[in-house]
Amino acid sequence: MDLRKIKKLIDLLEESNLAEIEIKEGEESVRLARVPKGGMSYAPPAPAPMIIHHEAPRGGQGMASPTEAATGGRAPATPALPDGHVVRSPMVGTFYASPNPEAAAFVKVGQTVKAGDTLGIIEAMKMFNPIEADVSGTVVAILVENGQPVEFDEPMFVIG
Repeated sequence: MDLRKIKKLIDLLEESNLAEIEIKEGEESVRLARVPKGGMSYAPPAPAPMIIHHEAPRGGQGMASPTEAATGGRAPATPALPDGHVVRSPMVGTFYASPNPEAAAFVKVGQTVKAGDTLGIIEAMKMFNPIEADVSGTVVAILVENGQPVEFDEPMFVIG
């Protein structure tokens, strides 16, 4: 197969939403994929986004936040977290409890973990970022479900 054709296929793959493409010409075949087949790859965690705090204007009625407006001016009731160290999401993305759909979850409630053990994965922008325990202890609660979207700083695990 001609090298120019392969380069055109690479360009086509990059311009499209396809994850992979395979072309056969006679006995020759070429398969191009964006993600390695058979598992997830890990990348170092992305840096945490910068947080900017704005003060409400003083001396007058400020506008209600979208949350206050939706709840009639009341703060929404947040469920109390169990006692222990809370591991929070370092980024926005999709949480996965295991390295692939057929594998067992990284951790379960009641399991003992050491600092540095992988608790789960967050996929953000086609990158898979491991979420590691920053303390040793027992997993008291898992607050997110497999495949659930997570927000920055959202509580994910409680380690006691």
